[in-house]
Amino acid sequence: MAKRALIEHRPWLLASLAASIAFYFVTGSALGEFWQILLKGAGVGFLAVYAWQRTSGIDGAILTLALALSAAADMTLELAFDVGGALFAASHAVAVVLYLRNRRDRTSPSQVMLSLVLLVATPTVSYLLSGRIDIAVYALFLAVMAAAAWSSRFPRYRVGAGAVLFVISDWLIFSRMGSFDLGVLPDYLIWPLYYSGQFMIATGVVQTLRGENAAR
Repeated sequence: MAKRALIEHRPWLLASLAASIAFYFVTGSALGEFWQILLKGAGVGFLAVYAWQRTSGIDGAILTLALALSAAADMTLELAFDVGGALFAASHAVAVVLYLRNRRDRTSPSQVMLSLVLLVATPTVSYLLSGRIDIAVYALFLAVMAAAAWSSRFPRYRVGAGAVLFVISDWLIFSRMGSFDLGVLPDYLIWPLYYSGQFMIATGVVQTLRGENAAR
């Protein structure tokens, strides 16, 4: 019954999950590079369509744009890493606008502390892992996004935790650039962590916005 409901009412989520799983298993296979890139973009791309279909208003449009930019970045990274990174930075900037528009009225000291830790640790660890200033600059965008997500009124253990998974996924990418050898861990974990984070962010924001619209 749950699977049928997913197919009938949230087909774009199902399409997103299917594309994401397919990409994970075909990466490095004999499937052509074009199709692998297309599958990679489709994972978050379908989340953008889901957000567009299931929300209305400015906040829904901002979420859709952030996800669409991430999907474009996913594909562009395979062709031009710096351009893909710039698109991700733009996606983070757009997401920050969404989270700042939806700040939590009351934030506990521990929650403020974790937001500050994200702001400081994200670029610091990124630089230590990669040894690159440009990566640290990009990570500033990532840090503000994660901190803003954690401090927003959206479900913290969906949207905030999803943003943290995004950060960890990027750290694994950066570990490949420096002297930290994590073996095969990045190969197995980068995509699942990243996609899970995006999925949690998209569904958490959408369900919150839809719940409020229904209440009105």
